[in-house]
Amino acid sequence: MSYTALYRKFRPSRFEDVKGQEHIVTTLQNQIKADRIGHAYLFCGTRGTGKTSVAKIFARAVNCEHPIEGSPCGECASCKALTAGAGMNVIEIDAASNNGVDNIREIVDEVSYSPAEGKFKVYIIDEVHMLSIGAFNALLKTLEEPPSYVIFILATTEVHKIPITILSRCQRYDFRRITIDTITERLRELMKEEQILVEEKALRYVAKTADGSMRDALSLLDQCIAFHFGQELTYDKVLNVLGAVDTEVFSRLLRHVVDQDVTGCIGLLEEIVMQGRELTQFVTDFTWYLRNLLLLKSSDDIEDVIDVSSDNLVRLKEEAQMLETESIMRYIRIFSELSGQIKYASQKRILVEIALIKLCRPNMEKDFGSVVERVRVIEEQLENGLTVMPAGVQNYAGEGIRPGQMGAASIKERPPLPKAIPEDVQMAVERWQEIVSSAPMPMKQYLKEARLSLGGDNKLMVVVEDGLASDYFLKQEGHKELLTQMLSDAVGKEIDVTVQGIQSKEDFALNYVDLSQVVHMDIEIE
Repeated sequence: MSYTALYRKFRPSRFEDVKGQEHIVTTLQNQIKADRIGHAYLFCGTRGTGKTSVAKIFARAVNCEHPIEGSPCGECASCKALTAGAGMNVIEIDAASNNGVDNIREIVDEVSYSPAEGKFKVYIIDEVHMLSIGAFNALLKTLEEPPSYVIFILATTEVHKIPITILSRCQRYDFRRITIDTITERLRELMKEEQILVEEKALRYVAKTADGSMRDALSLLDQCIAFHFGQELTYDKVLNVLGAVDTEVFSRLLRHVVDQDVTGCIGLLEEIVMQGRELTQFVTDFTWYLRNLLLLKSSDDIEDVIDVSSDNLVRLKEEAQMLETESIMRYIRIFSELSGQIKYASQKRILVEIALIKLCRPNMEKDFGSVVERVRVIEEQLENGLTVMPAGVQNYAGEGIRPGQMGAASIKERPPLPKAIPEDVQMAVERWQEIVSSAPMPMKQYLKEARLSLGGDNKLMVVVEDGLASDYFLKQEGHKELLTQMLSDAVGKEIDVTVQGIQSKEDFALNYVDLSQVVHMDIEIE
């Protein structure tokens, strides 16, 4: 016997089996018990929430010879015939492929014939929004005043596309997205019946990924079981099959973003790509992770709404304290925009990399959220004792303020030139062009833009701009050591080197000694 997919095998056959739609099921059962059955129903809602299943159950119930509390008994001749697909009283129509006027006129002609057996002829028109305007008009009169033995059930995922003239003639029932708890409970029941071992954490992840659709949840679970057939289905195995990323990775990524570590973000993304993870799913899950952070930041009693383990909740609370609400909202905005772009993009990785760089570099954007993030970075620098000068403040000879425009306490004078420079530092400055020319890429490119100054204890200081250059020397292992070795080889003796990042070239002019003025050596590298 051929295998039957889980969503087909466990399709509800009674109203009691329908999960998450109690408000609709109870109403329909009461109508059947009270014999107050309408002539036209409209079932609308997102995919996989039970619209067609409820329509079929309702069609069997109204024709059942001995209904039990409004549900079909499943034992009478009518129930057995309809369950086997041999009944003539239930006609299912796919409006996606039968959407013309002629198709609807056939239905109108058939309506005039009463059922050969049973009480009602039930027409279930799925994806009814696909009908043409002419088809809707052909259906209109019959839908308004059908014979007493005819019931129309229209099902759609896009109710806004249905003409108001059709809507006004139907009883409308909105099917809700099914909650994660409800889907998880149903999956647990079915896996027990199927005698398959599945971790609770794995079930919850499948339920969350299904996005409120029971059918999607069963299809995803079916896929995972097939891949690891005969084995216990763990959380890690589900992540592997679905191309998803563990929550711990999102935590690492967020901390790189908070530290403005572009290199760390790109490196972590490289790991994700090399593991074969799906980037579209990654973007969706990271947005959900940020959503959880925002909820924790916005309220003290929100733990029940956030579907995470106790260990992850502790980590989320810690990270929520590291960020301002405006920053989290900015992150969510950037990744929400990315989510809409990445589905149809051919270069998905590049789009994700651009989004990560935006998160780490708020100065690339000019919106309010980015300005707030830039202020946060400046405040952190001030707390750490770093001098932060306004962008417009320059020396008197520049294009910035003039003497007298600001108080004396607000103006930072240029540092005085040293009276003497160590011999090894002077030799390094003189041979700087030779050193840069021999450097490998991309170090060579970063050193071309660098400036030389004196650090503490008269050590040679290489000053580079914040961003990729500073990350290259300060956060990636081996690069600063290689630069030190190259300088020592050029000078012929051990030389201590420090690397300092600055926000702009103006900062260097205001806060550092320019050794090119002392050694009289032009260190610009063309």
